[in-house]
Amino acid sequence: MIAMNVVLLGAPGIGKGTAARLLSERLGLLHVSTGDVLRQNIRENTELGVQAGDFVDSGMLVPDEIVTQIVKSHLSRHKNEKGYLLDGYPRTIAQATALESFSSISHVLNFSASKKTAVERIAGRRTCPECNKVYHLKHVPPGKENACDDCGTELYQRSDETPSVIVDRLRVYEEETMPLVDFYRNKGILAEIDASPPIQAVLEQCVEALER
Repeated sequence: MIAMNVVLLGAPGIGKGTAARLLSERLGLLHVSTGDVLRQNIRENTELGVQAGDFVDSGMLVPDEIVTQIVKSHLSRHKNEKGYLLDGYPRTIAQATALESFSSISHVLNFSASKKTAVERIAGRRTCPECNKVYHLKHVPPGKENACDDCGTELYQRSDETPSVIVDRLRVYEEETMPLVDFYRNKGILAEIDASPPIQAVLEQCVEALER
């Protein structure tokens, strides 16, 4: 059986993380959230986590080489014969080229929506600091106000998900990550996903694209 290795592209807050979790459950694919894996390495003080943490503490972006090694290590330790969904990596052409050296990508889903929608979705996010589960005040609220359904921990809003920071994150995405759309379109493996509708409609678009 050939593994279905999928890259998810899209601006911050577009909904690709939620779609990835649902697709993982539906298709039996490994969901790899690069942000979660990076933070886990930093918390556990792994060799790569210590290196990444130095950059994070300094307010700098973690270099492509370190992020790539973290993703590569995670994939090697969590193999899934059905394949995986890469959420948050690659972000640059350099990372995409590095990815090709240790894995073969079969599909790329490019999520798009208006900037207004992206800002609204990010600003409404709340995260559990204990288990990293993500909620949305409007679309995926917790059962109990401001508390995680799984562990009861008080939710918080990440500093990079406040309205004042979001516009800058979208600008950085357009400058650094948008070229990946052309990179993968030229390879003939990119499918466009309209992320504006409710999540179930978005999910059906994804499944149809992957089946094609």
